[in-house]
Amino acid sequence: MPHSPKDHVSVTAHGMMEGARVMIPLMPGLVLFGMAFGAAAAQKGFSLLEASLSSGLVFAGLAQMVALEGWTKTWTPGGLLALAFLTMAVNMRHFLMSASMRPWLGQLPGWKAYPSLLLMADNNWAAAMRYRANGGSDAGFFIGSGIITWFVWVASTAAGQVIGGGLPDPKKFAIDVVVPAFFVAMLVPNWKGRREAVTWGVAAAVSVGASFLLPGWWFIVIGAVAGAVAGGFADDKR
Repeated sequence: MPHSPKDHVSVTAHGMMEGARVMIPLMPGLVLFGMAFGAAAAQKGFSLLEASLSSGLVFAGLAQMVALEGWTKTWTPGGLLALAFLTMAVNMRHFLMSASMRPWLGQLPGWKAYPSLLLMADNNWAAAMRYRANGGSDAGFFIGSGIITWFVWVASTAAGQVIGGGLPDPKKFAIDVVVPAFFVAMLVPNWKGRREAVTWGVAAAVSVGASFLLPGWWFIVIGAVAGAVAGGFADDKR
């Protein structure tokens, strides 16, 4: 049943448990993703504590991967600024994701709503929005799904750092394939029809093409913008 703007929004332990339960099927993929980051961090010279703190405090998988690619032992002001801009561009989607939750979490007191956004990741946001669209109103669902995602992400990062420190080249073990595979698996449940086909197809094609034409990670930004524009022109007919 569609939700109403007047739905009573609460945070309950039952909702948190339900949110965590729904995330369980995605956890194997998240474990591989986290281990991939941990292994890559070890190759960059991160200690176990540094890699774990990165995932625990930053908690932004793709942005962490992007930052790691540009990580160096010596920094210049220009290099830091470029890295900050790149990671900000990758995470700009969180502005839109947060805004989409405003009608729901905005009904909670600020001291509950804003800290809960620290737990937002792509997978639990998508699951929470499906839950809300189906009539759910318990914000504990979003919080519970975020907590289990955070815990598994940090734990798998630590495991990946320990194991990856002994790998001569993580790419030989196909670790670099884990990240795109994880996001593809996360997108599939959100498939609704023609509009998604147009948006995702354009974003994928443009980003792949841009990756061959431009250095660095600009293909992420260019692909996202292209997909958004294509989605705006695609009609809603299924």
